[in-house]
Amino acid sequence: MKESKLLEMKNKVESLTRVMQHMLNEIRNLTDLSIGTLEAVKKMPGYEEALEKLKEDLKKEEEKTPKLELEDEK
Repeated sequence: MKESKLLEMKNKVESLTRVMQHMLNEIRNLTDLSIGTLEAVKKMPGYEEALEKLKEDLKKEEEKTPKLELEDEK
């Protein structure tokens, strides 16, 4: 392979590495934001009641959704 092609590939890999590092930093920031938001919501009045309502709604939704059952092959 020509040296110019190798340098081009090296630059692309370095660029992709920078992009991935930026994405990982953004994911970490979003994780921190999500955790902070959840902790703030937990301190709000009515949190426990809202949580119970969400659980009930989820159970009702699961009951409505048909289950996919696979037959056992024997």
